[in-house]
Amino acid sequence: MGSSFGKLFTISTWGESHGGGVGVVIDGCPPNLPLDIEEIQAELDRRRPGQSDIVTPRKEEDRVSIISGLFEGRTTGTPLAMLVGNSDQRPGAYAEMRDKFRPSHADFAYQSKYGIRDYQGGGRSSARETIGRVAAGAVGRKLLEKAGGVEIRAFVTRIHDIDAPQTQHFPTLAEVEATAVRCPHPETAARMIERIKAVRAEGDSVGGVIECRIRNVPAGLGEPVFDRLEADLGKAMLSLPATKGFEIGSGFAGARMRGSEHNDLFESQEGRIRTKTNRSGGVQGGISNGEEIMLRVAFKPTATILQPQQTVDTAGRATELVGRGRHDPCVVPRAVVIVEAMAALVLVDHWMRQHAQRAALRF
Repeated sequence: MGSSFGKLFTISTWGESHGGGVGVVIDGCPPNLPLDIEEIQAELDRRRPGQSDIVTPRKEEDRVSIISGLFEGRTTGTPLAMLVGNSDQRPGAYAEMRDKFRPSHADFAYQSKYGIRDYQGGGRSSARETIGRVAAGAVGRKLLEKAGGVEIRAFVTRIHDIDAPQTQHFPTLAEVEATAVRCPHPETAARMIERIKAVRAEGDSVGGVIECRIRNVPAGLGEPVFDRLEADLGKAMLSLPATKGFEIGSGFAGARMRGSEHNDLFESQEGRIRTKTNRSGGVQGGISNGEEIMLRVAFKPTATILQPQQTVDTAGRATELVGRGRHDPCVVPRAVVIVEAMAALVLVDHWMRQHAQRAALRF
């Protein structure tokens, strides 16, 4: 079940980076949801390679096909299957990796687990697998919008050691998409872009941080023990390639505060219970409290760099390897839409579970 996610709204992704294609099957999507394929395509266009001069130049249109579960523009309630073909494949760029383990890649770990690995682009460990997540996330996002107007917005707040100013402003999609790096602060975005270009010229790479904010989430989503909302969000984000850290609300900074500083005090606003601050990040006791959900995800530098690195081959002999192929010098800008997709998948699954629980109480 390592390729499946969710309990009621369940997705299973499949395919390899340099195989015939990649895709996803959604099981549990409610029937009669109006769905236009272009709504899904719009999200995939935000993820696809070759969209700017700071990402991989691999040319893939990433056109999606819906091959089951849709009839006359509406979901049928049966498994919804989507396919994106691979077209710009260059497996020859990976020939040297057949017998050499790439530093900080999954090569050695995969070989240890399965006794076989797809060395062409990393197979399932390639970020190309996330196409299925983005396609499914677009469907989940539409369900959330219809259910209660839930808005999900992710954006870049750090590239390497360059940080955007902290703000409580909920950015618009236009503000995020205004620059190639997807940071809504234009001056910082310009510096980030220059940094990415500089490290790419050196054959190197950098990482960064994505912040995600989610508003109009109703109170009551989540579970109090193992399926806590923040735990499922953490699992979702840390399942993404290149992720190394997750925090919600005050995160690690909260460890440096006293309870008298950190506690979110309650107040009543026009008959609605609210908190004056939001250091909990919209989740308390594993359950949403109706405030804006605020989370952050840290991404490591891209593992493939165009510099000589010491490694070993499959026989354990010392050797040298220079990265080849077409890779992002920084994965963070393209990961913004993937973070949004995973947030949508977690929330729609918990929304359906809460709805089912409430419906059961009416019997």
